[in-house]
Amino acid sequence: MNPLIAADAERRHTALSVNVNKVAQLRNTRHLGIPSVVRAATLCLQAGADGITVHPRPDERHIRAHDVHDVAALLKDWPQAEYNIEGNPFHNLMGFVRAVRPQQATFVPDAEGQFTSDHGWDLAADGERLRPLIDECHALGVRVSLFMDPEPEAMARARAVGADRVELYTEPYAAAHGRAGQGAQLARFAAAAAAALAQGLGVNAGHDLNRDNLTDFLRAVPGVREVSIGHALIADALELGLPETVRDYLRCIRAAQAAA
Repeated sequence: MNPLIAADAERRHTALSVNVNKVAQLRNTRHLGIPSVVRAATLCLQAGADGITVHPRPDERHIRAHDVHDVAALLKDWPQAEYNIEGNPFHNLMGFVRAVRPQQATFVPDAEGQFTSDHGWDLAADGERLRPLIDECHALGVRVSLFMDPEPEAMARARAVGADRVELYTEPYAAAHGRAGQGAQLARFAAAAAAALAQGLGVNAGHDLNRDNLTDFLRAVPGVREVSIGHALIADALELGLPETVRDYLRCIRAAQAAA
């Protein structure tokens, strides 16, 4: 077994990785350096977050190159925490992976200037181009997660190109939460997660997860190792404060585990 996957098996709880992009986006509206991305990441870690996620897009509309390195420096003091850098490996992501060597690189098929991530990889079209980059990450000691739509039949291909994990794109579930289609979406995601697990892949999840829908998702979808949450968490922090918000998301995760 790939040692990166074997190490995953040692973790028994769903990890919370906080995406701090929106902190950077607010900072970038002025030239004062506030709010601080590093300070926000520190508060999240002190409150119990398991890791920090950044998505440095080519246009630097939120996370900038120095933020990637500043957070890497911070995390040297938090050896138990995971650094997850996400983005398109055909654009600017690989330069950061080579320089920083995060614990995880999440490959996302975003176009340059894309408003937000809104679909997973088409591995029939892009798998062979991704394979050497995945191999390079492994040589650097970096786990690779592929951002994927919840399609069970695609999980074997993700494993075949060398991925260690998949991150299930959860916006369709979030849009259906509390509506008639919620059960069908949960069944769809549960089937995709089960297919990934059957291939020996770890399962991550993210996009539009929040305090209202997270527990239901984790109760229904098996084996989720990590959730990456940014927009909703930072929005909640405007009302609750960042440490209390992180603790509340951790309570949502524990509530799902208690029901398992």
